[in-house]
Amino acid sequence: MDLHVLFGGLSPWRHTLPEASHALYSPDRLGGKEEEKGGERSWVDKRGPDERFALLSVTMAAVNDSRLPQQPSQKDAADQNFDYMFKLLIIGNSSVGKTSFLFRYADDSFTSAFVSTVGIDFKVKTVFRQNKRIKLQIWDTAGQERYRTITTAYYRGAMGFLLMYDITNQDSFNAVQDWATQIKTYSWNNAQVILVGNKCDLEDDRLIPTEDSQRLADELGLQFFEASAKDNINVKQVFEWLVDVICEKMNETMEGDSSSVSSLKDSNLQDSSTEGHGTCAC
Repeated sequence: MDLHVLFGGLSPWRHTLPEASHALYSPDRLGGKEEEKGGERSWVDKRGPDERFALLSVTMAAVNDSRLPQQPSQKDAADQNFDYMFKLLIIGNSSVGKTSFLFRYADDSFTSAFVSTVGIDFKVKTVFRQNKRIKLQIWDTAGQERYRTITTAYYRGAMGFLLMYDITNQDSFNAVQDWATQIKTYSWNNAQVILVGNKCDLEDDRLIPTEDSQRLADELGLQFFEASAKDNINVKQVFEWLVDVICEKMNETMEGDSSSVSSLKDSNLQDSSTEGHGTCAC
């Protein structure tokens, strides 16, 4: 793997895992820059040790995956037969269960072992909704502050967000407002967001009343679900709701564009008819 490919700046939501990993560490995302000395251009690395470690970890994983024979679970990633492709992000504080939630939805699997996500990772799943074949590229982001430079670079282009907190962790709930602000700052204006209170199976350890969560969701204008990756409660429903809303917004936009084009054509026809009538009168 040469540096030209590694820092090629490829679009992360249009390529499979190895290429996406390359895009994650492109100079324009992480503060690197090109400098010219003696007629030669070189890339100056401005990253800190955590980001360089993330680069090594994710890149090596991508290289190893690309050398393995394609498994059945990888078919979705290679499948190019789809009507739409949606980029979704799962964000929230560390340890709220983002990775477990993604694995439950994409692979229907769960493990209680906690391994903190380094930087960012993703899975691909193809679904059928509203008579359309939709390819979902779902990004699992690290919650730690030190990876925030990496993760916020991926907000752009995302069509939907799962903003997640842990119902047994007050700090994760208190951080929801900050995460919502980041979405507004770094994402598209029409991105759809859903608030998810994870680990609802731990009812005895609950610190966040459902009423408080619903009140916050109403204030932020978000749909709200409580869910459990462990017990597979509302996991599928959360993603289906988000995909359906994105489809509806997309259809509304397309219908609006069609109406605008139709109105423009009618206006042009009327102008032409008026001009023609005036000429005949003369």
